[in-house]
Amino acid sequence: MMNKPFEWPVRVYYEDTDAQAVVYYANYFRFMERARTEWLRSLGVDQVALMQDDRRIFVVTETKAQFLQPAKLNDELMVTASLGRMTRATFEIEQNIYRNNLDGELLVRGGVIAAYLDADTMKPKRVPPSLFEEKTP
Repeated sequence: MMNKPFEWPVRVYYEDTDAQAVVYYANYFRFMERARTEWLRSLGVDQVALMQDDRRIFVVTETKAQFLQPAKLNDELMVTASLGRMTRATFEIEQNIYRNNLDGELLVRGGVIAAYLDADTMKPKRVPPSLFEEKTP
């Protein structure tokens, strides 16, 4: 497992903001989703192959966010993702959103709990421990 969180840069565009030119709250979840997807990709997890070949999927069962400071139009953000607690069939992904970089201002503290399911039955399956291990090239 990794100690350092995965980092994914995001720029705030006009489409991400509300009438006050700050990021609309639901869009932070979109930013976190992108970071989670890229984090899994960096670990060698191909979600399309996982579904088509192994008939396994991830389903978010819980999400949380603590909004500390607003992001604004044209801000450069850094979104992180790291593995938190893992049970037999679920795993927690801890996520933060910073302005500029990891040394910047913490804007959002959040994350998700996801279940690992059989794509055909939608029943929980055991999460393979190797799923979240860094692959060496």
